[in-house]
Amino acid sequence: MTDSGDPPIIDVRGLTKRYGDRVVVDHFDMRVPKGRIYGFLGPNGSGKTTTIRMLCGLLTPDDGEGTCLGYDIRRESRLIKRQVGYMTQKFGLYEDLSIEENLSFIARIYEVPDANAKVDKTLEQLGLTSRRTQLAGALSGGWKQRLALAACLLHDPNLLLLDEPTAGVDPKARREFWDQLHELAAGGLTVLVSTHYMDEAERCHELAYISYGHLLAHGTAAELIQQAGLATCEISGPGLVALAHALREIPAIKTVASFGATLHVSALSKSELDSALAPHLSSGISVKPVDPSLEDVFIALMKDAKDNYD
Repeated sequence: MTDSGDPPIIDVRGLTKRYGDRVVVDHFDMRVPKGRIYGFLGPNGSGKTTTIRMLCGLLTPDDGEGTCLGYDIRRESRLIKRQVGYMTQKFGLYEDLSIEENLSFIARIYEVPDANAKVDKTLEQLGLTSRRTQLAGALSGGWKQRLALAACLLHDPNLLLLDEPTAGVDPKARREFWDQLHELAAGGLTVLVSTHYMDEAERCHELAYISYGHLLAHGTAAELIQQAGLATCEISGPGLVALAHALREIPAIKTVASFGATLHVSALSKSELDSALAPHLSSGISVKPVDPSLEDVFIALMKDAKDNYD
């Protein structure tokens, strides 16, 4: 992890949250430097949202300690909330108010100085000026996303916590959104973002993968691929659907995924991969080695993770 020498924006150890007998987040450690985009990945129900809510002071951890923005996450959660912009999975602004009215309302809540000028500046920054009078409920998913981000930025936060912010948004809007995040990070803003999209994960400076409450891996995308040590091949030819079913039954095979008219198959070593494929080579398939992708790595990690509902 690259460290500028500044104190980390997020520095937590042993973060734990339970609901009854179920441990949703289990002794989670995280350290995020200033001005980084930190990707938070994992399957649904893995504890990502719960962790984000503990970091911004909306939930109190049952165990663990640490700081967010230099404030103690247990004793100073109120101070953390004032310096965080939190964008939830679901659009949370008023659909019967215009874009400008929503932002003006948020500005009053945060007691933003010179609120009218700040709203105008934020509208311009997010490309919303021409739509300022449009009702929020009439916006498409991409424009609602821009409005939600604008609301997060109005009070000049030092940390953005974004919980699956691009779900249901078209590829063009997603790309524009990520370009905006990189501009903000270049200006010193720190971003923690959860996502299911691998192309978005690759645009993060660093990544953490959490599954069923446990941190399984963290590092840059290149580091995670290297650490996984997967041997991956691309298979083309006849009978790929039946072959995929057969390979998924072999414990040594970690991932089997269709890519157009081919299969990508991964194992932890070339010898295991070769051994699994050997009985099928006579069927006329073609096999060539390829580099594993970030998606291959995360599917392999998830395969070995234990569901905390069990």
